[in-house]
Order: sequence, then structure tokens, then C-alpha cells
Amino acid sequence: MAAVTTWTGREANALRQSLRMSVTGFAEHLGAARRTVAKWSSQGEKIHLRADMQAALDTVLARATPEVRERFDALLDSGTNGALANPTAPTDPATYTHTGEGSFHDLDSDGDVRRRDLLTGVTISGMTLPRVAALLNALVAPTPCSTESIALPLRQFARNVAAVKIDYQACRYEQALASLVAMLPALEPTRAGSQGEQRAQAEALISDLYHVVGSVLLKVGDKGMALVAAERSSRAALLSQDPVAVATSARIMTHALMSNGHSNQAQQLAEVAAENLRRGTGLASTDAVAVYGALLLRGAIAAARDDNRDVAEAMLGEASHAAGRLGYDGNDRWTGFGATNVLLHRVNIALTIGDAGTAITLARQVPLDKIDLAERKAALFVDVARAYTRWGRYEHGLNALRSAYQVAPEEIRCRPVVQSIGRDLAVLTRGHVRNAVIDFAREAGIRV
Repeated sequence: MAAVTTWTGREANALRQSLRMSVTGFAEHLGAARRTVAKWSSQGEKIHLRADMQAALDTVLARATPEVRERFDALLDSGTNGALANPTAPTDPATYTHTGEGSFHDLDSDGDVRRRDLLTGVTISGMTLPRVAALLNALVAPTPCSTESIALPLRQFARNVAAVKIDYQACRYEQALASLVAMLPALEPTRAGSQGEQRAQAEALISDLYHVVGSVLLKVGDKGMALVAAERSSRAALLSQDPVAVATSARIMTHALMSNGHSNQAQQLAEVAAENLRRGTGLASTDAVAVYGALLLRGAIAAARDDNRDVAEAMLGEASHAAGRLGYDGNDRWTGFGATNVLLHRVNIALTIGDAGTAITLARQVPLDKIDLAERKAALFVDVARAYTRWGRYEHGLNALRSAYQVAPEEIRCRPVVQSIGRDLAVLTRGHVRNAVIDFAREAGIRV
């Protein structure tokens, strides 16, 4: 198989079809906007891809199995670009090929089997994910008949929720998993034992706990069950009648929708929830301002994934205004919101729309000493690693991945999408750089 000298929409779409991936799935795999990939399908040879997308497609082709490469060559030889009559429709589930990105979208009749494998900690694409079957069981199991022994006083329940939030933000995912499994059975008894004002407080705490459940499930790649957790967070928040809790739960729902390929709906939800919060509170408290800004940032990412750059920029601008109003980098209502967080999202959005160079330029402006949360700092280094890898500066990408590992080892070990960067580097590098990649992969638990 000859290397592709210049990628046009024709070659890109042929590769997508060779991988048996939908437009949405391929866009997520590349970190590109869905509309961008759809344009490749519709315009074919008329559209020439930008340099960073050329590099990304080189990476995907280099990692492809012999069967995928054979299909790719056949499609190109046949003179077709592999376009579907309906480019948004998913391909035949029986021929879907998992590409190692860690995305389990397009669930089909085998979806329950694949999810069960994921949740029981089997090896998928060369890595072992955390055992989260117990979390799933606790999430879906019926309430025990005898609940008196596990009901928690509200103050203790609040301390437990805070502790698991802290573990998540410190990237101690396995510890957070264990705490969640222990706490979920106590939710209904605690709710039932609370009345009046305490009942509203309990609902807000329950909403926060389900928020963490959804966040952890997204980290390990179970996007479908993350939606279940997000819905429960939203339901509890509504019962609390706390507008800040309602807006906070909208953050995890926005994230879960976006991760499941519903970027437009995610953006709309973030906009509506932010506006409702503004009207309902007048943004009179620091919690309200922080949640308002964090919602806008989540919506901006969703808009960028939907290739709606104007909306993304507008939401970033309003979030920046909220950060100025707040006046500091904090963690009000567990948002980690502030001016530095806005800049972190600008890095991610530049990468999302395919501008790796701008992402790196923006990343250099981030004051690392102002990022107190390990999860946010690790996410920045992961974005930088992705950007450098797309840019072809593999040693820089490796160094960024090492930095992420130093900050949060479990971010590397637990997240399929992060592990895929290490595998990309192992495929693309040569000589001493590849040796360094292999050594790091062995240390970090990446199978290459």
C-alpha cells in the first residue's frame, strides 16, 4: 500500500468507509467537527485538507489493520470515494471495526456485550480499564428492602459527596469508583429520611453525586451509561428547586450528550440552562457566576464540535466576561472556573476545530501555577500532546504526555482516548524517539 501524498475528501472518505465508521464516529476519532467530515464526503476531490488533518489521517492509516488497508486500496482503485447515500447513517453493525480510540458509540445488538466487557475490566485494544461493573450494578440495582442501616445523616452524606468530588478532581479515579459504589445504595434511604429544607439539600447532594458518576463513566468510555447518570443528576436537581443545582446538573448532561454525538443539542442545552440561571439568580452569588461560566464553556466546546465557530467564540467571550466578574481562579461549586479555565477551553476548542498550531500557541500562555486541579492540568497536557502529535512534532508530544502522567497517572492508565495517543506515537516515531515512547508506554501501562 502506497502512502497518500495529499489527502483530499475522496481519500479521507475512503478511509472512513474502510474503517466501517459513521461520519459522526470518524469525526470523533479524528477530533474534528462532524460538519467538516461531512464536507469531505460531499465534495470529494474538490476539497484539500489542512495540514493538521493530513497528519491525523496519516496516523489513522498507519495504525490500520491489513484488512482496513486492503479495503482502502480497493475503494481508491474502484474510483469511488466510498460515500454513502446518507452519510449520516451508521454502517452495518456487524462490520463495525473498533479503531482503538476508546469510543464506544454506535452501539448495536452487540453493544450490551461490548459494554459488559468494558465494565468488567477486560482488555480492550491492548489496555485494561478499571473494573466498574460494581458501579454499574449500584447504579441500576433496585433499592434494598431494608434501608434503615444504610441511611446517612445529611452532614455525613455531604462530607462523603465532597470527598468523592475531591478524588475525581485529583484524578484518583479508582478511589472515586470505590467510594461511589459504597455511596449509591445510601441515596434512596437518605432521601426518604429527609424532610422539608433538608430534603432539598439532600436532592442537591444526590444530583452532585450522580454528576460524579457520569463524569467517571465518561472518563472510562461508557458514554451510554453516563447519560443515565446525567439524567438522574438532572432529576434530583429539579427536585431540589435550587437553580444553581439545576444548572450544575446541566453541565454533566451537556457533556454526556456531546460525548454521544449530540453536539447541537448539547450546545442548545448549555445556552438555555445558562440563561435560566442568569434570570433565576441574577448571578448574585459566586456559585451562580462560576456555574454560569462553566456551562458556557461546555456549550462552546459542543458548538466547536458541531463546527459552529461563531457560536463557540460568542460563548467563550461571555464566559470570559463571567470570569472577569468572578475575579479569581476558584473551584466554586466544583467548577474550577476562572480566567485560566477559559484559556484552557480555548486550547481545547482550537484543537477541536483542527488548528493544532493555535492550540499550542494558546497553551504556552496558560499560567500553570494557577491550575490547582490535577484533572484540569492533566487535560491541558493531553491536549498539547494531541496537538504536537498532529503537527508531527512527536518528541514534544511525548514530553507533554509524560507531563500529564506526572500530574495524574490514572489519567493515562484509565482513559482509552489518552492511551491512543501513546499508541499513535509508537507507530509514527523512529529511532531514539520511538525507544523513548516504548519505555514511557511500559511505565505508564500503555500497550503498544
